[in-house]
Amino acid sequence: MPTPRQPSMSEPSHRCRRADLRPAARFLALAAVIAFSAGLLVGLIGCESSSAQSGAEGSGSTSTQPQTTGDQRASANQPSGSVRVSDVTNTPLPRLDTKPQPAPALPAPPAQAKAHAFPAPPPTRIDNARDTYFGVTVVDPYRWLEGDNSNPENMGAVTDEVAAWTDAQNAHTRSILDNLPGRARVEARLRELMEVGSVSAPRMAGARYFYSKREGTENQPRVFVREGAGGSGKPRLLLDPNTLDEKGLVTVSWFTPSHDGKLLAYGTYRSGDENSVLHLMDVDTGEKLPTTIPNKVSGVTWLPDNSGFAYRNLAQLANPYSGQLRFHRIGSDISTDPLIIRQFTVEENKDLATTWGPWGGLSKDGKWGLIGYSTGTRNNDYWAFDFAAFAESGKVERIEIITGDQSQSYGTVIDGILYLQTTNDAPNGRLVAVDLSSANPADRSAWRTVVPERKDAVIESVDLAKGIVAVTYMVNAANTIELFGLDGSKKGSLRLPGIGSTGLSTDQDRTEAFLSFTSFNYPTSIFRVDLANPAAEPQLWERPEVPVNPDIVEVKQEWYSSKDGTRVPMFIVHRKGLKLDGSNPTILNGYGGFNVSQTPFFSPTLFQWFESGGVFAIPNLRGGGEFGKEWHDAGKLDRKQNVFDDFIAAAEHLIDRGYTRPSRLAISGGSNGGLLTGAVVAQRPELFAAAISAVPLLDMLRFEKFLMAKYWVPEYGSAQNKEHFEFIRAYSPYHNIKPGVKYPAMFITAGENDTRVHALHARKMAALMQAQAAARAGDSNPVLLWVDRDAGHGQGKPLNLRIRDAADSRMFVMWRLGMLEPAR
Repeated sequence: MPTPRQPSMSEPSHRCRRADLRPAARFLALAAVIAFSAGLLVGLIGCESSSAQSGAEGSGSTSTQPQTTGDQRASANQPSGSVRVSDVTNTPLPRLDTKPQPAPALPAPPAQAKAHAFPAPPPTRIDNARDTYFGVTVVDPYRWLEGDNSNPENMGAVTDEVAAWTDAQNAHTRSILDNLPGRARVEARLRELMEVGSVSAPRMAGARYFYSKREGTENQPRVFVREGAGGSGKPRLLLDPNTLDEKGLVTVSWFTPSHDGKLLAYGTYRSGDENSVLHLMDVDTGEKLPTTIPNKVSGVTWLPDNSGFAYRNLAQLANPYSGQLRFHRIGSDISTDPLIIRQFTVEENKDLATTWGPWGGLSKDGKWGLIGYSTGTRNNDYWAFDFAAFAESGKVERIEIITGDQSQSYGTVIDGILYLQTTNDAPNGRLVAVDLSSANPADRSAWRTVVPERKDAVIESVDLAKGIVAVTYMVNAANTIELFGLDGSKKGSLRLPGIGSTGLSTDQDRTEAFLSFTSFNYPTSIFRVDLANPAAEPQLWERPEVPVNPDIVEVKQEWYSSKDGTRVPMFIVHRKGLKLDGSNPTILNGYGGFNVSQTPFFSPTLFQWFESGGVFAIPNLRGGGEFGKEWHDAGKLDRKQNVFDDFIAAAEHLIDRGYTRPSRLAISGGSNGGLLTGAVVAQRPELFAAAISAVPLLDMLRFEKFLMAKYWVPEYGSAQNKEHFEFIRAYSPYHNIKPGVKYPAMFITAGENDTRVHALHARKMAALMQAQAAARAGDSNPVLLWVDRDAGHGQGKPLNLRIRDAADSRMFVMWRLGMLEPAR
């Protein structure tokens, strides 16, 4: 889930397709700020997941916290029909190491995928706990699978009985998935594709360029530095997490160089627990310095003289609602680090005690501090403060910028002017200049508009370079980048390689920048650009070679009508020459929440799917951020059903247009996307042959009682509120599985170390659906559960585990869609 920034249960470091694309500042708190993984693609389609690619907060960006888009409903001038987005490029691809695959001869799809028998799942006892909500009694047959709830501060601790049951379920799942015919061949192809390397856009610091890169069979990305013009020097290895754990379970979750590049702060965690511990390194020598700071440190911002930095962490690791912003002076004891701001307690402010809480940082010149406090999933208050006065007195005298508003705002200070990106009075976003020396910086009438709101595009991010403002817009779920002067004068459009997803790494002291670009048929590539010459062709800086030919696929964007008539766009990707005869195996992936946008991305492992004749579709559901604040608002709280309706309508569109049919259609989603697939399986089970629900929320009446889930009450609501109870109960997947109904085959996954979404959701849903299937004579649709003991929400998984997960999900789908050859 993202963080606002507030953690949305899953995204990025997990939104692997975006992890190396977002502007550097948008990763300031990525380890803790990930937006409920819009699709949780690791394991679902096997894309690269690299926390280290997050990089670090970029001082050239306008934000001391990751960017989030607004939400808005698509306007009446949307295009209709189909728009082809393949073959649109200004920068030709180099010849890649391709291995052409012949067009597949698919087996005839059976009416039901009965070719391979499977054993019955382990039995599960029933305890039938009862809860009463506003006079309504709700029975929970598998409450015991939540674990030990005796301690309200640590709900859901794993008991011996739950552990034994989980082991039995895992063994059952392995006995099936490991023995499906053709697994060795599919896994070998996926391994080949997943061994494709990855590289992040460099973070510029003085004459040094810091970046992460993973090559070949490496489990985790390593951190490198280059020197010389444009980072042209020889790479020098700084950090190799692969040497820290033989299983590859340690990951570098973020890194931030000092402004001169002489020091490096970085975070590491293990087994996906996201408990990032801060470390320091002397870049010249490569030696690790003695300072360590624990408890989920999510990034730092440095003073210009390297004497210290501001950081955010938790005061108490066990309490996700104990966020704090502190300042550390190099060489001092961390116990003496002065507090800038801390989270409210329940006694102080019940509503703000369970949001993401405070965050912030320092301006590049070190004169100003900036503080944000999340008041909702995508709303916050914002202040500035005089850092020199704070350093002398230890007290923060906050200067109000904007408070009490249902909007999101954050920015960067240059020469005493705060360049503030805000959705205040601008649902699609605008950039204003606020003079911090004025008598009242909170006087919005005195704010100077630098970049006004556009009704036809959403501001996704703002990055500052020397005298230039780079604004990344989202238009119909793809990016464009427009350049402006600090006075708002237009400087032109940055030339892009094509239609796709972009990110910029900038710095305030130069016009040099690094552009990340990707699309469904364009491998993630890093380009060096000069923002003072935006029309020039981007210079390729680095691109990992991929063993596929992107030219074999075509990409379309089609628009369809949802249940209430709202027009929704959807990307559809498949091998060229596809016949629309309704027989094509199809994966429909979705997310729809937390303002997270689904944009084009490149995943090598999808090419195994395309080579097998598969179609991949990803709609831009309401609840996301593709069309601004109204689009997001239309898919949250009592309007959450719109998300499910949009997804169902996407499936119906694929069927009506002849792409597929229910017996050849699978759906997938992770985290909030796992909630999505669980809900639509409950509501329209006849539409799908198979469903993957990864690290999902499924018991929506009790979700907020576990881990950090109170963060998401502003998005979902709370069953403790009578009005909310009614609409949550209406869609909560666990509470809407009905006896006697035949549901599609399901593969439900969870991570035992997940600090966002508790594994109880997967365990309870699997037990319930296994019991329902067993009660139906002749029901051949399996329900499989996999709880990964070496993983959390998905971030930081080593390569070998990602390959296993990708093979599990791919084999499950191919099995249930009738794509496997009969065993010989």
